[in-house]
Amino acid sequence: MAHTQTEETATATAIAVPLPMTGNEALARGAWQAGVEVAASYPGTPSTEIMEALGEYPSADLHAQWSPNEKVALDVAIGAALAGVRAACTMKHVGLNVAADAFMSLTYIGVNAGLVLVVCDDPGIHSSQNEQDTRLLARMAHVPVLEPSDAQEALDFMGLAFDISERFDTPVIVRSTTRLSHTRSLVQVGDRRTVAPRPFVADPTKAVMIPAHARLRHPLLLEREAEVGSFLADPALAQAEGGDPTFGVITAGLAFTYVKEVVGNAPVLKLAGSYPLATDAVEAFCDTVDRVFVVEELEPVIEEAVGRLGIEVEGKQWFPRVGELSPLLVATGFASAGVLEAPPETGAWEVETVVRPPVLCAGCPHVSSYLATRAVGVQVAGDIGCYTLAAIEPLEAIDTTVSMGSSIGNAIGMAKAGTAPHPVVATIGDSTFLHAGLPALLDAVYNLANITVLLLDNGTVAMTGGQDHPGTGRTLRGEATHRVNYEELCRAVGVDWIRRVDSYDLAAVHQALREGTEYEGVAVIISDRPCVLDPVKIVGPAFRVDSEACTACQSCMNLGCPAILWSDETLEGKHKVRIDEAACIGCSLCVQVCPTDGFVPVLTDERS
Repeated sequence: MAHTQTEETATATAIAVPLPMTGNEALARGAWQAGVEVAASYPGTPSTEIMEALGEYPSADLHAQWSPNEKVALDVAIGAALAGVRAACTMKHVGLNVAADAFMSLTYIGVNAGLVLVVCDDPGIHSSQNEQDTRLLARMAHVPVLEPSDAQEALDFMGLAFDISERFDTPVIVRSTTRLSHTRSLVQVGDRRTVAPRPFVADPTKAVMIPAHARLRHPLLLEREAEVGSFLADPALAQAEGGDPTFGVITAGLAFTYVKEVVGNAPVLKLAGSYPLATDAVEAFCDTVDRVFVVEELEPVIEEAVGRLGIEVEGKQWFPRVGELSPLLVATGFASAGVLEAPPETGAWEVETVVRPPVLCAGCPHVSSYLATRAVGVQVAGDIGCYTLAAIEPLEAIDTTVSMGSSIGNAIGMAKAGTAPHPVVATIGDSTFLHAGLPALLDAVYNLANITVLLLDNGTVAMTGGQDHPGTGRTLRGEATHRVNYEELCRAVGVDWIRRVDSYDLAAVHQALREGTEYEGVAVIISDRPCVLDPVKIVGPAFRVDSEACTACQSCMNLGCPAILWSDETLEGKHKVRIDEAACIGCSLCVQVCPTDGFVPVLTDERS
């Protein structure tokens, strides 16, 4: 459905020709059209492109920024909204965990001008450490959740979300998922609204959350929740389609598209908001059908809310609580419930997929650090980033990875437990360190921990596509700004032993790690090389294998470099290696591990 704007909302002037947009681009466009003036985010798949797209709109229209973490981003948005302008904050689902402290208090305070959080869940765990459902946190905070089902609704619901936010003085979540965020479809766009700033209202009983004030605000929050639920029951938002009353389906978000593909003539109630429940619309719909099903991705949020109304409802006994839904899964669920025929067999095709294990890029500067941890023999607490791939073959050099910024704190605990058989090392990327690692480093110094921190500085937020952060010296819009000096930062919190090494100098990395782990106290090693892909791909003179010199020792295969391949040539039953010169960037790590000088540079004229 497309949102029909209220009388209070200025109708955008439509452009005749729809534009192809991903869900994330449509969410950004919707925020811009709604008159957002301040937007802040920390990159995280599948939400990253929303802020990148907002950064493409004129700076005269809005301020858009990367923040060091999601809590800071939300605090920035809160400040802007309280100051009277519309604000947006975007993040992935686990980012809301980081912002939860401010989020849970904000819901008591309210917003003044509209404040919308776009939170992108990851059903199927395509690029996350868990599969949590944002709606559960929203329910705990009593914050409304809108769920668009396609890119057009992603745009439209942003305007609706800002209207709800201001009408009910509440933050609002627009929930996306990986499939919606990254799928492209045609979107009818409009012009930007002009929204007059609201005056800042100095009211400590509303905006200062000491216990006495919070006790006054909590009952008001519950009243607001009921009012929003009634608003979401409007037929323009809770859209009911009639049909054969044998069974009916309540759904929201992307699940609606799967339902419509498989249920035929069954009645469907499509909710614009999954929380709070549009009770009046749900009860009226359920009175018209014999059996009630709820189809939703991940947790039974809507299903349980319907059940609390005393309505007999079915859902998760037929549809999975894990992974993404699909038309086939939805059809199979209805068939298991006995209301639809089983879906036809997909055919007798036997497709053998090509095995493509995830690996670090050719020339990745993180490889040397993990080779060193294996060689020195240490216990490694890892962190969130592309370097987490060092946990799998062939590097197999990470023992734990818990959450964003956990590595240093985990290492402190391991060291203090006194049970680690080896020196304890925390590995953490530069952006992750600024996101959540710095407080743990302060803790390590303060509590006299005996750990080594390998700070993997590749000068970007690499895993999400090369975004900037306070350590790059550039803002979201590419403006020059202050660049964090990691040595000075570490010294400021009390670290005395600091070394900066070239990530491509294997001997230097090994030596620094040995010395760091022998040091009594907190040691920090900064492994320094830019990411080979972002912001630009780095390509140097390639290497090739001298087949005569190669002894098939296969030491170079321990690098896990995708440019190093098996050769058809063998020696004593073992394969020699070769290099894909098109993929090689000339980092020379293979040269340094080869015991026989089997790698030689490709001359420039040869490569051309």
